[in-house]
Amino acid sequence: MDFHTLAIISVIALLGPLLATPRRWNIPVVIGQLGAGVIVGRTGFGFVDASDPTLTLLADIGFALIMFVAGTHVPVRSGAIRAALATGLVRAILVTLSAIALGVAIALIFGTNHALLYIVLIASSSAALVLPLIHSLGLRGRSVLELTAQVAIADIAAIVALPLAIDPPNAGRAALGAALVALLAVALYVVLAWLERNGYRLRLHTLSANRKFALELRIQLAILFALSAVAVFSHVSVMLAGFAFGLAVAAVGEPRRLARQLFALADGFFGPLFFVWLGASLALGDLADHPQMIALGLVLGVATLLTHATTRVLGLPLSFGMLSAAQLGIPIAAATIGTKLQVLAPGEAAALLLGALVTIAVTAVASGRAKPRAASVAPA
Repeated sequence: MDFHTLAIISVIALLGPLLATPRRWNIPVVIGQLGAGVIVGRTGFGFVDASDPTLTLLADIGFALIMFVAGTHVPVRSGAIRAALATGLVRAILVTLSAIALGVAIALIFGTNHALLYIVLIASSSAALVLPLIHSLGLRGRSVLELTAQVAIADIAAIVALPLAIDPPNAGRAALGAALVALLAVALYVVLAWLERNGYRLRLHTLSANRKFALELRIQLAILFALSAVAVFSHVSVMLAGFAFGLAVAAVGEPRRLARQLFALADGFFGPLFFVWLGASLALGDLADHPQMIALGLVLGVATLLTHATTRVLGLPLSFGMLSAAQLGIPIAAATIGTKLQVLAPGEAAALLLGALVTIAVTAVASGRAKPRAASVAPA
Protein backbone atom coordinates (compact mmCIF):
# COMPACT_ATOMS: atom_id res chain seq x y z
CA MET A 1 0.00 0.00 0.00
CA ASP A 2 1.49 3.33 -1.09
CA PHE A 3 0.54 6.78 -2.35
CA HIS A 4 0.54 5.45 -5.90
CA THR A 5 -2.33 3.12 -5.02
CA LEU A 6 -4.17 5.85 -3.11
CA ALA A 7 -3.81 8.19 -6.09
CA ILE A 8 -5.25 5.57 -8.44
CA ILE A 9 -8.18 4.91 -6.12
CA SER A 10 -8.93 8.60 -5.57
CA VAL A 11 -8.87 9.38 -9.29
CA ILE A 12 -10.95 6.43 -10.50
CA ALA A 13 -13.44 6.96 -7.66
CA LEU A 14 -14.47 10.12 -9.53
CA LEU A 15 -16.18 7.83 -12.03
CA GLY A 16 -18.99 7.45 -9.47
CA PRO A 17 -20.02 11.14 -9.36
CA LEU A 18 -19.35 11.42 -13.11
CA LEU A 19 -21.90 8.73 -13.96
CA ALA A 20 -24.34 9.97 -11.31
CA THR A 21 -24.31 13.57 -12.55
CA PRO A 22 -26.92 13.17 -15.36
CA ARG A 23 -30.12 12.93 -13.31
CA ARG A 24 -32.03 11.20 -16.09
CA TRP A 25 -29.72 8.17 -15.79
CA ASN A 26 -30.60 7.62 -12.09
CA ILE A 27 -27.28 5.85 -11.49
CA PRO A 28 -26.19 5.69 -7.82
CA VAL A 29 -22.66 6.92 -7.17
CA VAL A 30 -21.73 3.47 -5.88
CA ILE A 31 -22.19 1.90 -9.33
CA GLY A 32 -19.41 3.95 -10.90
CA GLN A 33 -17.09 3.32 -7.96
CA LEU A 34 -17.68 -0.43 -8.06
CA GLY A 35 -17.18 -0.47 -11.82
CA ALA A 36 -13.94 1.47 -11.52
CA GLY A 37 -12.71 -1.01 -8.91
CA VAL A 38 -13.51 -3.94 -11.19
CA ILE A 39 -11.47 -2.35 -13.99
CA VAL A 40 -8.33 -1.82 -11.89
CA GLY A 41 -8.64 -4.89 -9.65
CA ARG A 42 -8.54 -8.68 -9.89
CA THR A 43 -10.97 -8.86 -12.79
CA GLY A 44 -9.32 -6.08 -14.79
CA PHE A 45 -5.78 -4.74 -15.04
CA GLY A 46 -4.64 -5.60 -11.51
CA PHE A 47 -3.40 -2.11 -10.66
CA VAL A 48 -4.94 -2.32 -7.17
CA ASP A 49 -4.18 -5.25 -4.87
CA ALA A 50 -7.34 -5.67 -2.80
CA SER A 51 -5.59 -8.21 -0.54
CA ASP A 52 -3.16 -5.61 0.81
CA PRO A 53 -3.68 -5.54 4.62
CA THR A 54 -3.43 -1.76 4.88
CA LEU A 55 -5.90 -1.19 2.06
CA THR A 56 -8.23 -3.77 3.58
CA LEU A 57 -8.12 -1.96 6.93
CA LEU A 58 -8.91 1.38 5.28
CA ALA A 59 -11.78 -0.27 3.42
CA ASP A 60 -13.14 -1.68 6.69
CA ILE A 61 -12.99 1.82 8.18
CA GLY A 62 -14.94 3.04 5.16
CA PHE A 63 -17.54 0.31 5.58
CA ALA A 64 -17.99 1.11 9.27
CA LEU A 65 -18.36 4.82 8.47
CA ILE A 66 -20.85 4.11 5.68
CA MET A 67 -22.98 2.03 8.01
CA PHE A 68 -22.68 4.66 10.76
CA VAL A 69 -23.93 7.38 8.39
CA ALA A 70 -26.70 5.02 7.22
CA GLY A 71 -27.76 4.54 10.84
CA THR A 72 -27.88 8.29 11.43
CA HIS A 73 -30.23 8.61 8.44
CA VAL A 74 -32.89 6.57 10.23
CA PRO A 75 -35.32 9.14 11.74
CA VAL A 76 -35.43 7.37 15.11
CA ARG A 77 -36.63 10.48 16.96
CA SER A 78 -39.67 10.82 14.71
CA GLY A 79 -42.93 9.54 16.13
CA ALA A 80 -43.93 8.64 12.58
CA ILE A 81 -41.04 6.18 12.17
CA ARG A 82 -41.97 4.48 15.43
CA ALA A 83 -45.51 4.09 14.16
CA ALA A 84 -44.11 2.67 10.90
CA LEU A 85 -42.07 0.00 12.69
CA ALA A 86 -45.01 -2.40 12.95
CA THR A 87 -45.75 -2.14 9.23
CA GLY A 88 -42.06 -2.47 8.37
CA LEU A 89 -41.78 -5.55 10.59
CA VAL A 90 -44.78 -7.23 8.97
CA ARG A 91 -43.35 -6.59 5.51
CA ALA A 92 -39.92 -7.87 6.55
CA ILE A 93 -41.58 -11.07 7.82
CA LEU A 94 -43.44 -11.49 4.53
CA VAL A 95 -40.17 -11.09 2.62
CA THR A 96 -38.49 -13.65 4.89
CA LEU A 97 -41.24 -16.22 4.33
CA SER A 98 -40.94 -15.78 0.57
CA ALA A 99 -37.14 -16.00 0.86
CA ILE A 100 -37.39 -19.34 2.68
CA ALA A 101 -39.28 -20.93 -0.21
CA LEU A 102 -37.01 -19.50 -2.90
CA GLY A 103 -33.78 -20.11 -0.97
CA VAL A 104 -34.56 -23.80 -0.47
CA ALA A 105 -35.61 -24.18 -4.10
CA ILE A 106 -32.41 -22.54 -5.41
CA ALA A 107 -30.21 -24.73 -3.21
CA LEU A 108 -31.97 -27.84 -4.51
CA ILE A 109 -31.78 -26.75 -8.15
CA PHE A 110 -28.05 -25.95 -8.01
CA GLY A 111 -27.17 -28.85 -5.75
CA THR A 112 -25.59 -26.84 -2.92
CA ASN A 113 -26.01 -27.13 0.84
CA HIS A 114 -26.41 -23.39 1.32
CA ALA A 115 -30.17 -22.96 1.57
CA LEU A 116 -29.84 -21.01 4.84
CA LEU A 117 -27.26 -18.69 3.28
CA TYR A 118 -29.47 -18.04 0.26
CA ILE A 119 -32.46 -17.32 2.51
CA VAL A 120 -30.49 -14.70 4.45
CA LEU A 121 -29.20 -13.12 1.24
CA ILE A 122 -32.59 -12.98 -0.47
CA ALA A 123 -34.34 -11.56 2.60
CA SER A 124 -31.68 -8.93 3.34
CA SER A 125 -31.67 -5.25 2.48
CA SER A 126 -28.77 -2.81 2.41
CA ALA A 127 -29.26 0.16 4.70
CA ALA A 128 -25.86 1.45 3.51
CA LEU A 129 -27.29 1.83 0.00
CA VAL A 130 -31.00 2.47 0.49
CA LEU A 131 -31.03 5.01 3.33
CA PRO A 132 -28.48 7.43 1.83
CA LEU A 133 -30.30 7.10 -1.52
CA ILE A 134 -33.61 7.99 0.14
CA HIS A 135 -31.92 10.96 1.79
CA SER A 136 -30.22 12.18 -1.43
CA LEU A 137 -33.44 11.94 -3.46
CA GLY A 138 -35.37 13.83 -0.81
CA LEU A 139 -38.07 11.15 -0.61
CA ARG A 140 -40.88 11.90 1.84
CA GLY A 141 -44.16 10.38 2.92
CA ARG A 142 -45.56 7.52 4.98
CA SER A 143 -44.44 4.87 2.49
CA VAL A 144 -40.87 6.16 2.77
CA LEU A 145 -40.93 5.88 6.56
CA GLU A 146 -42.31 2.35 6.33
CA LEU A 147 -39.62 1.48 3.78
CA THR A 148 -36.96 2.88 6.09
CA ALA A 149 -38.21 0.76 8.98
CA GLN A 150 -38.38 -2.37 6.81
CA VAL A 151 -34.84 -1.92 5.47
CA ALA A 152 -33.38 -1.26 8.93
CA ILE A 153 -35.09 -4.34 10.41
CA ALA A 154 -34.06 -6.57 7.50
CA ASP A 155 -30.44 -5.39 7.57
CA ILE A 156 -30.02 -5.90 11.31
CA ALA A 157 -31.68 -9.33 11.20
CA ALA A 158 -29.49 -10.43 8.29
CA ILE A 159 -26.31 -9.26 10.03
CA VAL A 160 -27.18 -11.36 13.06
CA ALA A 161 -28.35 -14.39 11.04
CA LEU A 162 -25.43 -14.56 8.59
CA PRO A 163 -22.96 -16.32 10.94
CA LEU A 164 -25.56 -19.00 11.71
CA ALA A 165 -26.15 -19.53 8.00
CA ILE A 166 -22.56 -19.69 6.82
CA ASP A 167 -20.58 -20.77 9.89
CA PRO A 168 -22.87 -22.80 12.20
CA PRO A 169 -20.06 -24.09 14.49
CA ASN A 170 -19.25 -20.52 15.56
CA ALA A 171 -22.81 -19.19 15.43
CA GLY A 172 -23.12 -19.07 19.22
CA ARG A 173 -20.02 -16.93 19.61
CA ALA A 174 -21.17 -14.61 16.82
CA ALA A 175 -24.62 -14.29 18.43
CA LEU A 176 -23.03 -13.33 21.74
CA GLY A 177 -20.84 -10.83 19.91
CA ALA A 178 -23.86 -9.28 18.19
CA ALA A 179 -25.68 -9.07 21.52
CA LEU A 180 -22.64 -7.41 23.12
CA VAL A 181 -22.40 -4.82 20.33
CA ALA A 182 -26.14 -4.10 20.65
CA LEU A 183 -25.86 -3.77 24.44
CA LEU A 184 -22.93 -1.37 24.11
CA ALA A 185 -24.87 0.70 21.58
CA VAL A 186 -27.79 0.98 24.01
CA ALA A 187 -25.39 1.99 26.78
CA LEU A 188 -23.89 4.63 24.49
CA TYR A 189 -27.34 6.00 23.78
CA VAL A 190 -28.07 6.28 27.52
CA VAL A 191 -24.80 8.12 28.14
CA LEU A 192 -25.16 10.42 25.13
CA ALA A 193 -28.76 11.24 26.02
CA TRP A 194 -27.70 12.10 29.59
CA LEU A 195 -24.92 14.37 28.30
CA GLU A 196 -27.40 16.05 25.93
CA ARG A 197 -30.04 16.63 28.63
CA ASN A 198 -27.55 18.14 31.06
CA GLY A 199 -25.98 20.47 28.51
CA TYR A 200 -22.53 18.87 28.54
CA ARG A 201 -22.63 18.06 24.83
CA LEU A 202 -23.49 21.69 24.00
CA ARG A 203 -20.60 22.97 26.16
CA LEU A 204 -18.24 20.57 24.42
CA HIS A 205 -19.58 21.68 21.05
CA THR A 206 -19.04 25.38 21.90
CA LEU A 207 -15.49 24.75 23.13
CA SER A 208 -14.68 22.67 20.07
CA ALA A 209 -16.12 25.22 17.64
CA ASN A 210 -14.37 28.18 19.31
CA ARG A 211 -10.98 26.47 19.60
CA LYS A 212 -11.20 24.46 16.34
CA PHE A 213 -10.58 21.20 18.22
CA ALA A 214 -13.07 19.00 16.31
CA LEU A 215 -13.65 17.22 19.61
CA GLU A 216 -17.02 15.75 18.63
CA LEU A 217 -15.56 14.16 15.53
CA ARG A 218 -12.60 12.77 17.45
CA ILE A 219 -14.81 11.31 20.16
CA GLN A 220 -17.28 9.80 17.69
CA LEU A 221 -14.47 8.17 15.70
CA ALA A 222 -12.90 6.81 18.88
CA ILE A 223 -16.22 5.26 19.90
CA LEU A 224 -16.86 3.89 16.40
CA PHE A 225 -13.44 2.28 16.20
CA ALA A 226 -13.74 0.84 19.71
CA LEU A 227 -17.14 -0.65 18.90
CA SER A 228 -15.75 -2.02 15.64
CA ALA A 229 -12.87 -3.60 17.56
CA VAL A 230 -15.37 -5.35 19.81
CA ALA A 231 -17.27 -6.55 16.74
CA VAL A 232 -14.15 -7.93 15.04
CA PHE A 233 -12.99 -9.62 18.25
CA SER A 234 -16.44 -11.21 18.57
CA HIS A 235 -16.42 -12.35 14.93
CA VAL A 236 -19.19 -9.91 14.00
CA SER A 237 -19.09 -7.64 10.95
CA VAL A 238 -18.10 -4.00 11.50
CA MET A 239 -21.31 -3.14 9.64
CA LEU A 240 -23.28 -3.99 12.80
CA ALA A 241 -21.03 -1.81 14.94
CA GLY A 242 -21.35 1.14 12.57
CA PHE A 243 -25.10 0.83 12.09
CA ALA A 244 -25.86 0.32 15.79
CA PHE A 245 -23.79 3.34 16.79
CA GLY A 246 -25.43 5.41 14.03
CA LEU A 247 -28.87 4.51 15.41
CA ALA A 248 -27.76 5.54 18.91
CA VAL A 249 -26.54 8.92 17.65
CA ALA A 250 -29.71 9.41 15.59
CA ALA A 251 -31.84 8.69 18.67
CA VAL A 252 -30.06 11.46 20.58
CA GLY A 253 -29.85 13.89 17.67
CA GLU A 254 -26.80 14.38 15.48
CA PRO A 255 -25.30 17.92 15.53
CA ARG A 256 -25.23 19.50 12.07
CA ARG A 257 -21.54 20.35 12.29
CA LEU A 258 -20.68 16.75 13.13
CA ALA A 259 -22.91 15.51 10.30
CA ARG A 260 -20.99 17.66 7.81
CA GLN A 261 -17.65 16.41 9.14
CA LEU A 262 -18.71 12.76 8.92
CA PHE A 263 -20.11 13.31 5.44
CA ALA A 264 -16.74 14.67 4.35
CA LEU A 265 -14.93 11.65 5.79
CA ALA A 266 -17.34 8.98 4.56
CA ASP A 267 -18.40 10.33 1.18
CA GLY A 268 -15.21 12.22 0.40
CA PHE A 269 -12.62 9.50 0.98
CA PHE A 270 -13.31 6.37 3.01
CA GLY A 271 -16.60 5.52 1.30
CA PRO A 272 -15.26 5.74 -2.27
CA LEU A 273 -12.15 3.83 -1.18
CA PHE A 274 -14.32 1.03 0.22
CA PHE A 275 -16.40 0.67 -2.95
CA VAL A 276 -13.35 0.76 -5.22
CA TRP A 277 -11.67 -1.83 -2.98
CA LEU A 278 -14.79 -3.96 -3.17
CA GLY A 279 -14.84 -3.80 -6.96
CA ALA A 280 -11.12 -4.55 -7.06
CA SER A 281 -11.60 -7.61 -4.85
CA LEU A 282 -14.22 -9.17 -7.14
CA ALA A 283 -12.87 -12.10 -9.13
CA LEU A 284 -15.55 -12.05 -11.81
CA GLY A 285 -13.22 -14.13 -13.97
CA ASP A 286 -14.15 -17.09 -11.76
CA LEU A 287 -17.62 -16.93 -13.28
CA ALA A 288 -16.19 -17.59 -16.74
CA ASP A 289 -14.55 -20.78 -15.42
CA HIS A 290 -17.80 -21.90 -13.78
CA PRO A 291 -20.73 -20.89 -16.04
CA GLN A 292 -23.28 -22.47 -13.71
CA MET A 293 -22.29 -19.86 -11.12
CA ILE A 294 -23.32 -17.12 -13.52
CA ALA A 295 -26.77 -18.67 -13.54
CA LEU A 296 -26.71 -18.93 -9.73
CA GLY A 297 -25.84 -15.25 -9.36
CA LEU A 298 -28.54 -14.13 -11.78
CA VAL A 299 -31.13 -16.38 -10.13
CA LEU A 300 -30.23 -15.06 -6.67
CA GLY A 301 -30.57 -11.49 -7.90
CA VAL A 302 -33.94 -12.11 -9.58
CA ALA A 303 -35.19 -14.10 -6.58
CA THR A 304 -34.32 -11.19 -4.29
CA LEU A 305 -36.23 -8.77 -6.50
CA LEU A 306 -39.27 -11.05 -6.70
CA THR A 307 -39.25 -11.62 -2.96
CA HIS A 308 -39.18 -7.93 -2.10
CA ALA A 309 -41.83 -7.24 -4.75
CA THR A 310 -44.27 -9.24 -2.60
CA THR A 311 -44.53 -6.22 -0.29
CA ARG A 312 -46.77 -4.75 -2.97
CA VAL A 313 -49.64 -6.85 -1.59
CA LEU A 314 -49.19 -5.03 1.73
CA GLY A 315 -49.47 -1.59 0.15
CA LEU A 316 -45.81 -0.71 -0.54
CA PRO A 317 -45.34 0.82 -4.02
CA LEU A 318 -43.48 -1.53 -6.36
CA SER A 319 -40.66 0.98 -6.94
CA PHE A 320 -40.08 1.09 -3.16
CA GLY A 321 -40.12 -2.69 -3.04
CA MET A 322 -37.33 -2.72 -5.63
CA LEU A 323 -35.41 -0.19 -3.55
CA SER A 324 -35.68 -2.44 -0.50
CA ALA A 325 -34.15 -5.30 -2.53
CA ALA A 326 -30.78 -3.55 -2.87
CA GLN A 327 -27.97 -5.64 -1.40
CA LEU A 328 -24.40 -4.85 -0.48
CA GLY A 329 -23.02 -5.61 2.98
CA ILE A 330 -24.49 -9.06 3.50
CA PRO A 331 -23.28 -10.52 0.16
CA ILE A 332 -19.86 -8.97 0.77
CA ALA A 333 -19.64 -10.47 4.25
CA ALA A 334 -20.93 -13.83 2.99
CA ALA A 335 -18.38 -13.97 0.17
CA THR A 336 -15.54 -12.89 2.45
CA ILE A 337 -16.36 -15.25 5.33
CA GLY A 338 -17.21 -18.12 3.01
CA THR A 339 -13.92 -17.76 1.14
CA LYS A 340 -11.89 -17.65 4.36
CA LEU A 341 -13.66 -20.73 5.74
CA GLN A 342 -13.49 -22.48 2.36
CA VAL A 343 -17.16 -23.49 2.58
CA LEU A 344 -18.19 -22.08 -0.81
CA ALA A 345 -17.94 -23.89 -4.12
CA PRO A 346 -15.50 -22.54 -6.77
CA GLY A 347 -16.99 -19.37 -8.22
CA GLU A 348 -19.81 -19.24 -5.66
CA ALA A 349 -18.42 -16.17 -3.91
CA ALA A 350 -18.44 -14.30 -7.23
CA ALA A 351 -21.99 -15.54 -7.84
CA LEU A 352 -23.16 -14.05 -4.52
CA LEU A 353 -21.72 -10.69 -5.51
CA LEU A 354 -23.16 -10.94 -9.03
CA GLY A 355 -26.60 -11.36 -7.47
CA ALA A 356 -26.00 -8.21 -5.40
CA LEU A 357 -24.96 -6.27 -8.50
CA VAL A 358 -28.23 -7.29 -10.21
CA THR A 359 -30.22 -5.80 -7.32
CA ILE A 360 -28.13 -2.61 -7.35
CA ALA A 361 -28.71 -2.18 -11.09
CA VAL A 362 -32.48 -2.50 -10.63
CA THR A 363 -32.32 -0.10 -7.68
CA ALA A 364 -30.78 2.49 -10.00
CA VAL A 365 -33.87 2.29 -12.21
CA ALA A 366 -36.32 2.07 -9.30
CA SER A 367 -34.91 5.21 -7.67
CA GLY A 368 -35.97 7.26 -10.68
CA ARG A 369 -39.52 5.98 -10.41
CA ALA A 370 -39.61 6.27 -6.63
CA LYS A 371 -39.15 10.05 -6.51
CA PRO A 372 -42.29 11.09 -8.34
CA ARG A 373 -44.21 8.37 -6.52
CA ALA A 374 -43.02 9.64 -3.15
CA ALA A 375 -43.94 13.17 -4.12
CA SER A 376 -47.47 12.06 -4.86
CA VAL A 377 -47.94 10.40 -1.47
CA ALA A 378 -46.09 12.93 0.66
CA PRO A 379 -48.23 14.77 3.19
CA ALA A 380 -49.16 18.34 2.36
